[in-house]
Amino acid sequence: MAASTASTAAATPSAFLTSSATRSSHLPPSSKPFLNLPSKTLEKPYHITFSKNPISDIVSTHKTSPDSNTPFFSNDDDDKPREECGVVGIYGDAEASRLCYLALHALQHRGQEGAGIVSVHDSILQSVTGVGLVSEVFSESKLDKLPGDIAIGRQILHGGLLHVKNVQPFVAGYRFGSVGVAHNGNLVNYQVLRAELEENGSIFNTSSDTEVVLHLIAISKARPFFLRIVEACEKLEGAYSMVFLTEDKLVAVRDPFGFRPLVMGRRSNGAVVFASETCALDLIEATYEREVYPGEVIVVDKEGVQSVCLMPHPEPKSCIFEHIYFSLPNSVVFGRSVYESRRTFGEILATEAPVDCDVVIAVPDSGVVAALGYAAKAGVPFQQGLIRSHYVGRTFIEPSQKIRDFGVKLKLSPVKAVLEGKRVVVVDDSIVRGTTSSKIVRLIKEAGAKEVHMRIASPPIIGSCYYGVDTPSAEELISNRMSVEEIREFIGSDSLAFLSIDSLKKMLGDDSLNFCYACFSGKYPVEPRGKVKRIGDFVDDGLSGSMESIDGGWLQGTRNLLKVNLKDDINSSA
Repeated sequence: MAASTASTAAATPSAFLTSSATRSSHLPPSSKPFLNLPSKTLEKPYHITFSKNPISDIVSTHKTSPDSNTPFFSNDDDDKPREECGVVGIYGDAEASRLCYLALHALQHRGQEGAGIVSVHDSILQSVTGVGLVSEVFSESKLDKLPGDIAIGRQILHGGLLHVKNVQPFVAGYRFGSVGVAHNGNLVNYQVLRAELEENGSIFNTSSDTEVVLHLIAISKARPFFLRIVEACEKLEGAYSMVFLTEDKLVAVRDPFGFRPLVMGRRSNGAVVFASETCALDLIEATYEREVYPGEVIVVDKEGVQSVCLMPHPEPKSCIFEHIYFSLPNSVVFGRSVYESRRTFGEILATEAPVDCDVVIAVPDSGVVAALGYAAKAGVPFQQGLIRSHYVGRTFIEPSQKIRDFGVKLKLSPVKAVLEGKRVVVVDDSIVRGTTSSKIVRLIKEAGAKEVHMRIASPPIIGSCYYGVDTPSAEELISNRMSVEEIREFIGSDSLAFLSIDSLKKMLGDDSLNFCYACFSGKYPVEPRGKVKRIGDFVDDGLSGSMESIDGGWLQGTRNLLKVNLKDDINSSA
């Protein structure tokens, strides 16, 4: 296939390039330097282009290495966007907390840093939370402390230092009783709401945006309880799929855009179950009934199941990355089979970006289904060329004599019998920073591959997500800074192709308007306000840090407003 000369990855049909020509450019004169990140020797220089994300020049900063003009990207061997959590709610089962525990196991891929469960017994909300995997947080004795037939649970993934006080579900008491909440998503107006609440005397105990929701419920004068939730949610902007419980009710709510998934099912004994994915329903033998609709509040109590419209909702903007990477292949998300979506992505790549090859392999586990689709369409055998270790912990000790690409080698092992002397197509779900992709290509070539052709089952990522996904800042996204050809040269592959956004939308058909593509286009359905991402930042949900650590990550207008309010408070109290 002829090489494309487009300078913008997102504008290249199927984004397929094989040329070795390289285009150099410079940082915009107005750009600030990159933040300092752990330095490492780069095998190839980064070629910096103007940002393709329209919002990144407003909300992000640069910083150069103190030793050179070369930007340093963080050395992340798990170079993927990361879903930040999964939630579960169960009503009407005597073993609600144990079923919650199992459902959280099924959702473990959505978060591995902390977990918690809250149950109701004798009108008292009881909570167990902790840092670590679900199996590390809970034991038989701890689950024994969570009796009752109503429970909610949540687990979290976070790139920062997680403090146990930020692990949900949260429980709070207010004048009409107690309420627990578990939240999947991210509120883009969190800092503004928090500043307003603190100005009126609210005291916060965590750095989580979810705590704002509890304060809004507490100050609401609406009755009954679910109307307090409706009134609170009317003030929220961004993504939220939440489950609440009180002494006698379970409530599920989803934001008007439907960014994050939330489904409802039912067990044979009539117990109602809510979960982020259908795979959680499968494990606890609950039958999938439907999604919680965007903008819907569902109340479950002894009277049954009641549905209330939260507010008039716009066109849905569900996260397309649930189908590309986050969700398990056996889940049905937004009414579509994740497995079928990924297989079709691979088939499209094989049609639009063919290449002569001997074998198709996947970057496990997320690239497997797309690789199967590619291989079937191309008529080339699929084989396991990379074996993933599932026993690598979150920390490991490296020997004093440094091993190149140590982190990747711990997780992925090449199979020489599959790769040696072969022209290999490698299918992966996405490229974020490009650091891991370059190591994988090198690993495969060192195993004897004759050629390595990368095929990516998503469009180039040029924008950070502000709706509950742990992604790097725009400056760290390689597709936001380089053309496809520059990326190909950086990772060292013989060719590189991305799934085009036009083909993605065509595959989705009439549903294409109902998905959010902000990470591919930089066009956000809900504009971020207040604190936003920059290099090294993570969503402020579970990160404890000083105010100085977030300075510079604000939208200018909001930041100035908050500083003026703070100054006025100091003057008035002097």
